[in-house]
Amino acid sequence: MKYHKKIVLKDGRECCLRNATEKDGAAVLENFLLTHEQTDFLLSYPDENTKTVESESEFLKNKTESFDEIEILAEIDGKVVGLAGIGCMGRQFKLNHRAEFGVSVDKNYWRLGIGRALTEACIECARKAGYAQMELDVIGDNTNAISLYKSVGFVEYGRNPKGFRSRISGFQELILMRLELN
Repeated sequence: MKYHKKIVLKDGRECCLRNATEKDGAAVLENFLLTHEQTDFLLSYPDENTKTVESESEFLKNKTESFDEIEILAEIDGKVVGLAGIGCMGRQFKLNHRAEFGVSVDKNYWRLGIGRALTEACIECARKAGYAQMELDVIGDNTNAISLYKSVGFVEYGRNPKGFRSRISGFQELILMRLELN
């Protein structure tokens, strides 16, 4: 999928939201590793990463060529400061109406509206792709993210008290959320 939009952030700076392409592999991987180092709210730790620039570039090439999956980056002055994406939950008929969603933003750029803009861009793309529902898991302590997701229409549909095991805080509760798209 393709996407391109310019927005103005809360601090007045311009931010470009666009689909990440094969050429963005190194910058996307760098941002991925940075954001996963900055917070304990994401799925993995940087030392668990097995991606290479080449594999990330190939992943982004496939997303660009896809009709129903996308990786969107947020860019300020040529620097990747956030990432978000949607992917099909499964190609089987019983699953292909559901999109999984994830988002991360460099901590130095929190509270500027980038997370909201990336989330809204993914919702727009999910509707365009024909999905009936978007889904995400969020750590229960991540109150800022939960507030954002609720504000755009996501609702909680379950909890997993030991969904993640953190190196820092032990078990973390996961909240399962979904957004009906039609």
